[in-house]
Amino acid sequence: MNLSLIGPPGSGKGTQLARLAQQYSLLPLNVGGLLRENLEKKSTLGVLARKYMRQGELVPDEVVDAMVESWVAAIDAQSGILFDGFPRTVYQARFLDELFSGLNRSLDAVIYLQVSPNTALRRLTGRLVCQRCHATYHPEFHPSEKAGVCDRCGEKLERRPDDNPEFAQLRLRAFQRASGPVLDYYHATNRLVVVEAESTAEVVFKNICQAIEPLARGASLAPSAVTTALMQLPKTAPTAPAPRPVAPGGGLVLVGGPGSGKGTQAEQLCGQLHVPHIATGDLFRDNLKLQTDLGKLAKTYMDRGELVPDDVTDAMVQDRLARPDTASGFVLDGFPRTLHQAEALTDMLAQLGRSLAGVIYINVSDDEIVHRLSGRLICRNCQAPYHTLFKPPAKPGVCDLCGGPLYQRDDDNPQTVRARLKTFHGQTGPLIDYYQKSGLVAEIAGEGNVAQVTARTLAAAQKLVA
Repeated sequence: MNLSLIGPPGSGKGTQLARLAQQYSLLPLNVGGLLRENLEKKSTLGVLARKYMRQGELVPDEVVDAMVESWVAAIDAQSGILFDGFPRTVYQARFLDELFSGLNRSLDAVIYLQVSPNTALRRLTGRLVCQRCHATYHPEFHPSEKAGVCDRCGEKLERRPDDNPEFAQLRLRAFQRASGPVLDYYHATNRLVVVEAESTAEVVFKNICQAIEPLARGASLAPSAVTTALMQLPKTAPTAPAPRPVAPGGGLVLVGGPGSGKGTQAEQLCGQLHVPHIATGDLFRDNLKLQTDLGKLAKTYMDRGELVPDDVTDAMVQDRLARPDTASGFVLDGFPRTLHQAEALTDMLAQLGRSLAGVIYINVSDDEIVHRLSGRLICRNCQAPYHTLFKPPAKPGVCDLCGGPLYQRDDDNPQTVRARLKTFHGQTGPLIDYYQKSGLVAEIAGEGNVAQVTARTLAAAQKLVA
């Protein structure tokens, strides 16, 4: 039996995960723990992830997916698996089904722990975490034997910086955006079990066991039970992007695969339109370097060897968009990457009384991207990008901007690039569909020399912002 346990922050996943794993002899898999394990063991994937983290970049989804694939493939075929909070997106759900199909496995059920926002906030804001082993406690729901001290290792317990009321609400909204399509995906294949998690941990565990009892006997879930439970879920319609602004100007989003030239075109656009270039990689590094509140929060995840959640990135983008220099427009590069990030951006702009002028999709074939990335070089100091053919430095191996050494990233080999492209296509299709419904997408051919692509990009941008 293979299961996944998901639910909003504060739903009690950690408590129920341990009980379920013991009750049904399942191997628990937590993606954050898997990342820490790869970092500590200095596996090939761990070394690659560490390089992203040292450069102040988010660990890409395809690296995390590869870690999950490696872990699942290595365990005994007879061992059941219990995923903790994974999959988080429909793309990951499809990835997992494809992975399991190739290994003659199946994900039998996804258990969703349902709690009200008020209960989740109350639990989150009172939560205490061990700084050494990351065990979680709560004075009301799961107290430690000795106040303020971890039962497992004796380390002092502290409140996580992201468990303040304001950020807890952001996390809950981010989870709700991403979880709706995931629940629909598993409901459509009769694999969703919804369990009310407002009660005590003991009652919730009993209800989970009752719900999955048919699976434990080798039978199938009862469709009627799943449907009835799903009907109790609060439904929130996805927010549609607002129409183009009436006044000239407005924000632009650049979308394209790795190596499509988004960064180069963003710089050209910003120079012509006199608007700021907002690249999420730079934004992330700036927050870390300046030790902003969001930068400190992101660092706490990185120091624990955990993935930085999307809601932290969302908050960084929202903070940047609220600055006065974006009033006449901006160019977003690297955000949004997924459908729920696009919905988050729509909400951000609505709060600011703004809207997008359009989305420029730079379409480049996969074969061309593989060819391009094999010649890409990065400055080790300032991360400025170069290419041996398309953008060579004035002096070979030396950055034009800071004089730092140039190097080729380990993930710029053909096999890794194609894995990244698979992730890109899986995530970007729904994103493009979302914006096309509002007539915001301008697709341009991204092949040819830089001047040709720049001319197409500028022409598309001028039509969108006119």
